[in-house]
Amino acid sequence: MTKPKLSLGPVLYYWPRDVLLEFYRDIAQTAVDIVYLGETVCSKRRNLSAEDWLDLAHQLEQAGKQVVLSSLALLEAGSERGALKRLCGNGRFMVEANDMAAIQLLAGKTPFIAGPSINIYNSRSLSYLSGLGMKRWVMPLELSRETLADLQSDRPQGVETEVFAYGRMPLAYSARCFTARAHNLPKDDCQFRCLDYPDGLLLSTHENEPFLVLNGIQTQSARSFSLLGQLDELLQLGVDVLRISPQSRHMRKVIELFHGCLNDGQSPEINQTVLKPCMPIGACDGYWYGKPGVEQCLTGQS
Repeated sequence: MTKPKLSLGPVLYYWPRDVLLEFYRDIAQTAVDIVYLGETVCSKRRNLSAEDWLDLAHQLEQAGKQVVLSSLALLEAGSERGALKRLCGNGRFMVEANDMAAIQLLAGKTPFIAGPSINIYNSRSLSYLSGLGMKRWVMPLELSRETLADLQSDRPQGVETEVFAYGRMPLAYSARCFTARAHNLPKDDCQFRCLDYPDGLLLSTHENEPFLVLNGIQTQSARSFSLLGQLDELLQLGVDVLRISPQSRHMRKVIELFHGCLNDGQSPEINQTVLKPCMPIGACDGYWYGKPGVEQCLTGQS
């Protein structure tokens, strides 16, 4: 049975330039096999230019990583489409398409990856996108293990499956910026308040229970989705890549725990307990079991 590779998804938050550069210098020394680079949430986040991202891509490639450039999940302006065309035509690195506009630009021209914001819910979608040049798809987070099993049984030849295995779940995107709204600021004059929240702005219920995280135009789960304890199931389902989503702290430890289970015979049950303090709030895995996403069904990580 082939062991899955580890990937590091794109940074979903707005971090200062020096923090981002230091983060990726550290990631170059870790055991992840694949690194996704680029801004997927908000086009106003320009602490790194397109040239900076390409420089990082070359550096990580030299460190032995497979590099993928990720596109925005929600396009709202003509300038963003122009930037997308340049990204898709970079001529060197594979692109993760997070919007159908990116797929339209890539189809029939260069192989691509369908990101988690592309709604792939059935085998017909997999077959259609495979015909356009898709070589890997990332399962939408709300799908269950039963749905994944069905899709794996009909997966087109030559297409890899990647599963979001750790991190706060990106749940929705909006034309409005919720972080700016929380500070009574208009979106066009947000003053880049996302910089104040390296892991997003926590939103709690009236009962003071952590519920969601506001990340600009993106809404995330407050709890961190984790499938570390379900590695045996992921192996049985033939998953090719496990994605870890970046957070501001403990990334090296998170990667080590997943790598240790996959390659060094470490116990997922023990490591999931060690993983708990690395999470900003706590764990959830409900979607994996076909239940509300906020639930934690596997014991030991709540």
